[in-house]
Amino acid sequence: MQDQQARNSQHKKNNLIMWIFLGIILYFLITEHWAHIVPFLPWLLLAACPLMHLIMHGGQGHGGHNRHKEHRHDSDADEDRDEGGR
Repeated sequence: MQDQQARNSQHKKNNLIMWIFLGIILYFLITEHWAHIVPFLPWLLLAACPLMHLIMHGGQGHGGHNRHKEHRHDSDADEDRDEGGR
């Protein structure tokens, strides 16, 4: 049990160190190459639109637009109960 806790602790420390180094690397990449990045920002924004569309739809296409037909509203279920389930 203690061995597993020691491994988890070491794993968390390693992850923290990795994220710190990645942050430092990203900072220097952005600051040193900002002049090369700025001309592409409008194109990156346009490229993000289809990517966000795919992510927001969960990669499942447009097949889920008719979900409201599958689920009944609570008011419909109440009316069925009042009429004896007919």
